[in-house]
Order: sequence, then C-alpha cells, then structure tokens
Amino acid sequence: MRNELIYLVLVFGLLVVPRALQRFKIPAPLTCLLFGVGAMLAWGDQSHDPLVGWLATLGISSLFLFAGLEVDPGALRKGLWPLLAHLAIRTLALCGVTWLAWRYFELDWRPATLLALALMTPSTGFILDTLERLGLDEGERFWVTSKAIAGELFALVALFVVLQANDPVHLGLSSLALVAMIVGLPLLFIAFGRWVVPHAPGSEFSLLVMVGLVAAFATAKLGVYYLVGAFVAGLIARLLRIRMPRLASNQNLHAVRLFATFFVPFYFFNAGTKVPEGALSWHALGLGLALTAVVLPFRIGTVWLQRRFMFGENHRSSLRVSISLAPTLIFTLVLAGILRDRFALPDELFGALLLYATLTTILPSLVLHTPFDVDPLDQRKPPVHPEDAITGERRASPSKRPEITG
Repeated sequence: MRNELIYLVLVFGLLVVPRALQRFKIPAPLTCLLFGVGAMLAWGDQSHDPLVGWLATLGISSLFLFAGLEVDPGALRKGLWPLLAHLAIRTLALCGVTWLAWRYFELDWRPATLLALALMTPSTGFILDTLERLGLDEGERFWVTSKAIAGELFALVALFVVLQANDPVHLGLSSLALVAMIVGLPLLFIAFGRWVVPHAPGSEFSLLVMVGLVAAFATAKLGVYYLVGAFVAGLIARLLRIRMPRLASNQNLHAVRLFATFFVPFYFFNAGTKVPEGALSWHALGLGLALTAVVLPFRIGTVWLQRRFMFGENHRSSLRVSISLAPTLIFTLVLAGILRDRFALPDELFGALLLYATLTTILPSLVLHTPFDVDPLDQRKPPVHPEDAITGERRASPSKRPEITG
C-alpha cells in the first residue's frame, strides 16, 4: 500500500503540478527534471526505480515515434534546396564545434562529436508541439517544422555512425541489421493490415505503438539509443499512409501524441534522478553559462543570417524562426547520458549541458511570451507547403511580391 501511494503521488506530481506551474512560464519538462534532481538529492540511489525507468523508456520511444509520424516527405521535397543549404551550414557548424570540444575539453573525436550534437540539435518533438503557441505564421511554422525534422534526421544518422565508429565490423553489421529492419517494418505493417486489422477494427494504434517499441528496443540492442528505432518506425508508418491510411491517420497521430504526453514526464524525472551530485557545482554553473553565452547566440545568429541574407526574409520573421529552433532539451539530455555512461564525461561538463538545455528550452517562452509545453488537447494546424504559405502572404500583402525563401 505504501508503494502504491508513492506511485500515485509521483503520477500526480509529474502530470498535474508541472502544468500548474506553467502560469509562471516554467516549462513542464524542466519541472519534472527538477523533481528528479530533488529525489536524487533526497534519496540517492533509492530514487532509481526500475518501474520509473520502464515508463521513461516508453516516454522517449513514443515521443520519437510521434516525431517520425510527423515527417511529411512531400513537404520536405518542396523545400529541398533551402533545407540542403541549411544542413550544409549545420554540418560546417558541427565540425567547428567538434573541433573546439576536442581542442579545449580534451575529448576524443567521438565524444567531441556527440557533445557538438548535444549542443546543436533542436528537440523536434517539443518544437512541433509548441508552434501554434509561438505566434508564428503559416510560412514560419512550415520552415521551423522542416528544419527541425531535417536536423533531427541528420543527427540520428550521425549518432548511429559515431557510436559504433570504433568498430568498423560492428558498424557494418549494425548497418545491415538497420537496413533489414527498414525493409522488414513495412512488410510487418502490411501483414498486420491484412491479417489483423480487418478482424480487429480500431487496433491500428496498438499495433503502431507496439511496432515502434519493438523497433526502439532493436536499435538499443544494436548499440544505439531507443529513439532511432522509434523514429524509423514512425517514419515508415507515415510513408505507408497512402496504402494504409488509417495507420498514420490524424486520429492515430493524436492518439500517439497523447500516449507520449502521459509517459514523457517520467523520462525527465528519471533523467533527473541520474544527475550526479558533481554536476550541481559552481564550476558546472559557470561552465553552463559560458556554453550558453557562446553557443546559443551562435545558433540563433546562424539561422538568422541564413534566412535574412541568403533568402531575403525580413529580420523579425528570421528571428522568430531562429528562436523557435533554439530548444535542445531532449537531444541534450539523451546525449549527455550517453557521454556520461560510455565516455566518462566529467560531472562538471554534464551539469553544464543540463543548464544549457534548460536555458535553451526556456528561451521561446520568455521571448515569444508563450509557455513551452506538450499539450495533448492542443488543436494544431497542419504544416503547410511553401506555395501555400506564399499564397497567404500574397493575400496579406498584395503590394509586395513574395518569393520562395529558405
């Protein structure tokens, strides 16, 4: 009975209290993370509960399953060249940050690359869930969505390669296994659609979530993180939308989003319980502030300059897009944990990454005056294509001839 009461209090504390604190513009994920840190300081290793760990795995896997479902290949193709330019600039920036991490933090190239990804990769799942509350117009939402998804795809590929680059044989075998999974998942979905769904109407959501979890655990066994497999499963389900429209229907997207919303707070709480005490030092605080002062303006300025001068967008719109792409919470937490567990990242640098992730996550709610949250009841408008956004701009500003921008 005591354990049941503890779990009940935990569920209430993670699902209700963070929402109540949003009125003070405190993002709900950060509240859950701080609760986890508080539990770690109060109870130490006793706060590492296996059940909470499983719930956290469900949360991160379902979140990236939802992120994969949100990918719109048609929209990405329509904005292909601006997105390629964006990825080229991002690649150069990642190379520069990797070199700086190798040079000044004395890290090997693999942890230095992961550190650069932790600092530079936006958290797509959370960004997608906040667009309607950030005051962006349709065109700005389209480019924020497209650039966040493209950056996440790039980061997942880099993560897969870097984590196994020390063993070329294992990298080759893992790549073959991943290719086999990519080929096999559509066949599995089609088999379910042919032999299960007709006899169990409404089972598409359950099948989608279970396949996503199986794919997540499969990539974890390959030596990379759960999020890679979950994202791939969601992406494949989205690509099968024409053949199996109910699999990635809007109702299923909403259901997966609701499912992820319930379990994601456990991920942040669990991540907080694993923060080492050495990460809460004054040295970590100073290092985190220094990283934020250097990296965050660089990231915002890079996107702003790209949109302002390469594509001719006005400075206010460029700034809104840049700030909307600032949050890095999920990727920073995931990669900080990998760096700590596999590469013995110093506690001070781990704490600095947590502070950096916190500040980048708070930024949109402070600057754009909206709470940064995952709200399952939010009725978001679907992403628009560049032509649709331009049509809207023409209606709003008939005197100015718009152009396709990046």
